[in-house]
Amino acid sequence: MEETKINYQKEQEKLLKNIKEKGEKPTLLLHVCCGPCFTYPFELIKEYFKITIIYNNSNIYPEEEYHRRLNELKGYLKAISADIEVIEFNYDNATYNKDLEPYAEQREGMDRCRICFRKRLGQAVELADERGYDYVGTVMSISRFKNSQDLNKIGFELAEGKRVKWLPADFKKNGGYEKSLDIVRKYGLYFQHYCGCKFSIRAKKEEI
Repeated sequence: MEETKINYQKEQEKLLKNIKEKGEKPTLLLHVCCGPCFTYPFELIKEYFKITIIYNNSNIYPEEEYHRRLNELKGYLKAISADIEVIEFNYDNATYNKDLEPYAEQREGMDRCRICFRKRLGQAVELADERGYDYVGTVMSISRFKNSQDLNKIGFELAEGKRVKWLPADFKKNGGYEKSLDIVRKYGLYFQHYCGCKFSIRAKKEEI
């Protein structure tokens, strides 16, 4: 039987409404994969949370691309005068890929991607719980190529039994992806043309 799909954008709307009604501003550890993906999600939720960014993206290949995306994120934060801490993890693509290599031949969006989501989101959830954040989440659902059902299911599973709560999201909804592109153009941000890992580079080449 096919699983019932959950509208995570609606779930987030209910949560944000509840936060606003309580007059709270809880802390949020937000996983960010790049500057462009951060733009619209930040605009949408910035008034509701005290945000800290976690940048733990050892999936990105090559290393120059990893640093380019990180620097573009920092440049955007500076451009909008956002005083937000960015917690950086050490880059180790070789170790990271050991769990992904067995699925190298899969197309995008299958088990390899779900394993990748779980690795990065797992680190985010553990750190958020350890440091006492109220919520933890990711901006990745802004992408048209990221499955929000997978991302949120994994996030909720990882946060189950912990004090920290998962932030439901499907940031691409309501024209979110298009709005992010508008911001990218406004600030002249570097917009990458592949997800990040070396497998996604190959998949992109095969499409051409």
